[in-house]
Amino acid sequence: MGSFDVPLDGERTQLDAFVEEYRGALEATLGCLTEEQARRRLVPSATTLLGLLKHVTWMQRVWFEECVGGTSRRELGLVPGPAESFRLTGDDTVASVTAAHREACATARAAVAGLPLDAVVTGHRAGPRTLRWVYLQVLRELAQHCGHADILREQVLAG
Repeated sequence: MGSFDVPLDGERTQLDAFVEEYRGALEATLGCLTEEQARRRLVPSATTLLGLLKHVTWMQRVWFEECVGGTSRRELGLVPGPAESFRLTGDDTVASVTAAHREACATARAAVAGLPLDAVVTGHRAGPRTLRWVYLQVLRELAQHCGHADILREQVLAG
């Protein structure tokens, strides 16, 4: 179900639809690419198509497992900050990073199941916020990185 399927539904249904749409869109940017293409660096930063998916996996774990779930980054085995979350290891493949992303998405869905958007979550080190705020933050990041991925994919396929 996409965002255009729920224009009159409740706020939670709409937020879920937008988040799911962007999650899928970001994964789709890796479709039909070789491992080399997915890892290709086209900008001075560590940003690659595969690195973007690895980063949004980390980002969602921070917001849903740390902030909502209350488990620290250290306990989750996450790198401390966003800059490190883009970095690929020799073990990272399109399949492994996609699987980790899908697992993080499933965990995120479970973490918020049954919580109202007005629920105050307190696990983030910057302080409490509502679940609605978390959804909006995640949506903002997913949308931003989908735009980056679209441009990188276009460049990879042109090169």
